[in-house]
Amino acid sequence: MKWTRIRIKTITDAEDIIISELYDYGLEGAQIEDKIPLSPLEKEQMFVDILPESEPDDGVAYLSFFIEEGTADIEETLNNVRTALDDIRTYMEIGEGSITVDETEDLDWINNWKKYFHQFYIDDLLVIPSWEEVEVKDKDKMILHIDPGTAFGTGMHETTQLCIRQMKKYLTSDTELLDIGTGSGILAILALMYGAKHCVGTDLDPCSVMAVKENMEANNIPLDSFRMMIGNIIDDKEVMDSVGYECYDIVMANILAPVLIELAPIVVNHMKKGGVFITSGIIEGKEDSVCKAMEAAGLKVVEVTAQGEWRNVTARKD
Repeated sequence: MKWTRIRIKTITDAEDIIISELYDYGLEGAQIEDKIPLSPLEKEQMFVDILPESEPDDGVAYLSFFIEEGTADIEETLNNVRTALDDIRTYMEIGEGSITVDETEDLDWINNWKKYFHQFYIDDLLVIPSWEEVEVKDKDKMILHIDPGTAFGTGMHETTQLCIRQMKKYLTSDTELLDIGTGSGILAILALMYGAKHCVGTDLDPCSVMAVKENMEANNIPLDSFRMMIGNIIDDKEVMDSVGYECYDIVMANILAPVLIELAPIVVNHMKKGGVFITSGIIEGKEDSVCKAMEAAGLKVVEVTAQGEWRNVTARKD
């Protein structure tokens, strides 16, 4: 089997943004090459006694995306990549931003990444993939079984953890929750595990439908407690109508700041009075623009939280 590799030279500060933007164009499962020192958690997950020596971090990063032969128009994909990089350049530095293309064979990229994803904790929650066993000492813990598959979302990223902590503050047994950009379904599934009444999810990627279903089944979540739909709630009236108006206690969106700004005046129409809009995916320095968009939409910003270089903005509809 042949694969086309699209490799982008950029800087480490732009890795997450580029990966997120290109995900919207159907490029998934990025391979990251950089010289960022390993975190304590990453060192623990490598299960080796002596770590290899690494060169000093020079800030340069390479992102590789793999496309199976015959599944996409390579020229169209490259044009989309160039467009995305140009868009990102308008609000942040991305370094050289050069693109190279080559071919490789027999690459099981969907499964090879699994050796790097191991169980971990988010506060008192244990997150574990299907290929690992729950240890006896953890049997009484709150456990989330999650496999991201071809859709984003394992809970390891700071943006997801920011959303989870905020969600727990506002969740009740009567909560109706809307999750925009559902991905693997981790936020909505956790909401149901923590006691939410019902969830609705939207996503642009059809792959998320199967990922959500599989993750719900892995966590014994009744399928009728979570309604999933594909489409863009920002400009698709059919999606807006199907989601419903003024019926959600919590709306969550772990996306990027420019999208959250577009979402704010839309989301307010779907929220109950007193409901909250919990957002993340906001890189440091962009939170003020998101707050202004919230306020312009008639929402009141009640909290801004941080983890690493990422920010959460939570706003309420009074």
